Amino acid sequence: MKPTLLILAAGMGSRYGGLKQLDHLGPNGETIMDYSVQDAINAGYGRVVFVIRRSMEEDFKKFILSKYADKIDTSYVFQELDAIPEGFTVNPERAKPYGTAHAILVAKDAIHEPFTVINADDFYGKNSFKAMAEFLQQPQTGKPQFAMVGYLLPNTLSEHGSVSRGVCLTNEHSELTSITEMTKISRTAEGIRNVDDNGTVTELSENTVVSMNFWGFTPYFFDCLNDMFKNFLQKNNDNPKSEFQIPTVVNHFLTTGTASIKVLVTDSQWFGVTYKEDRPLVVEKLKNLK
Repeated sequence: MKPTLLILAAGMGSRYGGLKQLDHLGPNGETIMDYSVQDAINAGYGRVVFVIRRSMEEDFKKFILSKYADKIDTSYVFQELDAIPEGFTVNPERAKPYGTAHAILVAKDAIHEPFTVINADDFYGKNSFKAMAEFLQQPQTGKPQFAMVGYLLPNTLSEHGSVSRGVCLTNEHSELTSITEMTKISRTAEGIRNVDDNGTVTELSENTVVSMNFWGFTPYFFDCLNDMFKNFLQKNNDNPKSEFQIPTVVNHFLTTGTASIKVLVTDSQWFGVTYKEDRPLVVEKLKNLK
């Protein structure tokens, strides 16, 4: 069975200053998503499902989906505030949806096969798609097995500000043992370091492996996610800024031992448009691709 690619494209792009998912960055007006879809097709994926906001729908159909009509099967789902289980109500002070894990959950009725999750505005490299497609098409027995493409931290930094990365630790079987979200990582004269809100400095090595939200899951993931989201709402609905994020869900699997997560380390260069100042560099890199 061919895996499906799930692209998270509903983000606000607040730091970038606009809808970067629709930004034409390639030499012929391509978006970064166009490169991801093409790499997925070449790697053997059979479908692409997009998570978008309802306000983006018309532009999305016109400028994005029309490109893929004769290349791969596509569909889309909406991530909106009201996409919550029965019995719950939205906090009236809440302004945004509930985060990346919530974005995956809204696609549960659209995906019934192993699938990959990526961000719309990140360039991951073709080798990442090949490695993940091979993993997802392997037969599984026993405890559920998921996967993550891990990137070397130096290959993911921005020259124009600090970045947020999930710092990963693995065991001798290349399985993820922990993932720690660090939100202010940058390269300084003293090396790569994270400085948290309390001013605590964490030094990070050049060989640090980080998550860039490139995940591989089976449909079993949706069943667990639905129950976890209900639990999240019960505990956090009074906080209008609380978020249901992928690292939180992944750490649940790690601490309970209910699934293993293989880390597929790549030396590919990640790049994206976290800040507006990143755009010229991304345009140049895409122009140089063959």
